Amino acid sequence: LGFFLINDYIAFIVVNEFCERFSYYGMKAVLTLYFMYYLHWDRDLSTAVYHAFSSLCYFTPVLGALIADSWLGKFKTIISLSIVYVIGHVVKSVGAIPHVGDSTTHIALSMVGLILIAFGTGGIKPCVAAFGGDQFDEEHVNERRKFFSIFYMSINAGSVLSTIITPMLRADVQCFGDDCYALAFGVPAVLMIIALGESPSLHRTHLSFVFGLQFAIKNRWNRSKYDPDRKHWLDWAEERYSRRLIQEIKMVLRVLVLYIPLPMFWALFDQQGSRWTLQATRMNMAFVRVSFSMLNALLILVFVPIFDFIIYPLVALCRIRITPLRKMTAGMIFAALAFGAATLVEVNAEKSVVHPAPRGKCLLQVFNVAGRNVTVHIPGSDLFPQPIQHLQDPPEYKTLPLGENSKRLSINVSYSEDDVTYQCSQNFTEKKAYSLVLYPATTGIQCKLVNDYIEKNETGKALLRFINTQPEAVNLTVGEADFHVPGHYGVSRNETVERGLYTEVSCIPQSEKCSSLDLGLLDFGAAYTVILTEEEGKTVHYKMEDVKANNVSIAWQIPQYVLITTGEVMFSITGLEFSYSQAPANMKSVLQAGWLLTVAFGNVIVLIVAEGAGLEQWVEFLLFACLLVGVSIIFSIMALFYTYVDPDQLDKIYLEDSVKEEEDSNLQKKTPDDIYLNKIDTSTKL
Repeated sequence: LGFFLINDYIAFIVVNEFCERFSYYGMKAVLTLYFMYYLHWDRDLSTAVYHAFSSLCYFTPVLGALIADSWLGKFKTIISLSIVYVIGHVVKSVGAIPHVGDSTTHIALSMVGLILIAFGTGGIKPCVAAFGGDQFDEEHVNERRKFFSIFYMSINAGSVLSTIITPMLRADVQCFGDDCYALAFGVPAVLMIIALGESPSLHRTHLSFVFGLQFAIKNRWNRSKYDPDRKHWLDWAEERYSRRLIQEIKMVLRVLVLYIPLPMFWALFDQQGSRWTLQATRMNMAFVRVSFSMLNALLILVFVPIFDFIIYPLVALCRIRITPLRKMTAGMIFAALAFGAATLVEVNAEKSVVHPAPRGKCLLQVFNVAGRNVTVHIPGSDLFPQPIQHLQDPPEYKTLPLGENSKRLSINVSYSEDDVTYQCSQNFTEKKAYSLVLYPATTGIQCKLVNDYIEKNETGKALLRFINTQPEAVNLTVGEADFHVPGHYGVSRNETVERGLYTEVSCIPQSEKCSSLDLGLLDFGAAYTVILTEEEGKTVHYKMEDVKANNVSIAWQIPQYVLITTGEVMFSITGLEFSYSQAPANMKSVLQAGWLLTVAFGNVIVLIVAEGAGLEQWVEFLLFACLLVGVSIIFSIMALFYTYVDPDQLDKIYLEDSVKEEEDSNLQKKTPDDIYLNKIDTSTKL
């Protein structure tokens, strides 16, 4: 611990990483909301830009590694790109000020800001960890391992605080008459300014890795036909580059080949912020008020010391050899188990979900407020074989075939005890959901087609609307939502309300006929239609549940978060330290960039599967789990053939070689007389 306290470099790295992660995750915590509610993009575009930005953040580490290892050195790269990072946040904050230009200006500033942030955060990623690892000598291996654990804890500490504070700054602080996105983006910029500090730079290295690869490939292509074959294809670079450099490139490539299967782990891990978050919106949060978006980071802060000081030492006492690659394999298995648990949760959570109709079809339910039981028949289908009772709660949506994008259908309606059939025509569009309201009229039975919103609210709120069968309009306030319900079978707008008991919903203005209503429990994720009608001179209501409430507790997500965090501790922290320990001194940033690239390709895998496969969510979870199990088997086999190396030993080996080469060179430079005299001296002594 004393080493960490007295070393200014380590303090700089830990503080820098904490502030940078606070900045990054704080900005991302409100980014999707910013796209949807400030830039007014739809969900698909917002999601696509969000993931594109995330991928760019993990492709740019290659650029940062090249700058660090070929030009500025690690420290100056961190400082320079942190400044770019700050500029990106400032531009992003200015773009969030409503009075600065029009919507096109806001979009342009937002995109420029995000690109600068991506280059800033991605550029410093491979340098920060490597710069910290450089502070430890060969004899401080254990201290270096502890540093990477503390380093990883600083990442998650910044993440936890930012995901709490930044959304509060956006929602609870009002500026420019609305949510304060400018402040939410500005505070992370201040944290990045704090992260900047002063410290001497490390030495500059050369861009020899790329040039060495290029020359070896080119030389082999040009000369392999008439020159003798060589043991390794990189040996073709010996004409221009030293044996040591070639050996270092071989070391890096061996690790990079080992990294080929690793993106699959990140493909699962990064779905915490997308698929698992969407899963949570379909679950009941009645007894769990913790934001699960920060649960992983909280568990990391708990699990890292437990693994370092309890679990790993206990395993070592059992004389079980736990190598880094074995830890990483175990981490992948735990991540696969997490998605197995997510599959089970998803199967049960899906039971309360109404899925959109496929192409060429739509969804339909019927509300009968016609006063008597009715029979509904739609030509070409048999959706409602039984009579529909008056004020009956529809059991489920029916799938109505259209056969085309949109179609006008004639609907035959009759009272169950009469032979008279009434006909009404309505326009239907594929993939949409509708409610058909049947009500009495002087000419018989009339119908009204109402668009339904069946998608569950992202925050778990209930969806509510009213149908008013009375001649006069009714105004109601439910929680913070105001409803105006027109008379004569008018339908109010859909509004979201917080989950809760609403036993006294007041009519506005109150009257003897309508004073208050007892709506009971409006539960998480449900969609309700409340029909207002008059009975015995009083306004009464009938509550219909269009979309079932979330009946699976969100607490069932805890096991999958525990498993994925266990996998992260064993995989990510170990991989970070492994990337450093197996890299030559002047290529540590390159290998760190290679490690971070696995995260970028993991996000690409998610985009391909999510957009191209078109699978049900539980099937997709199960597919990812099975793929990762297969990948972990492949990785474990590859690990069997990997030989751990100590890059520091290269200094000793090639230092001895250079001494011998220098002695041989000096010997060749000696004159013949010198050689003759040495021989004489030797023979005289003998």
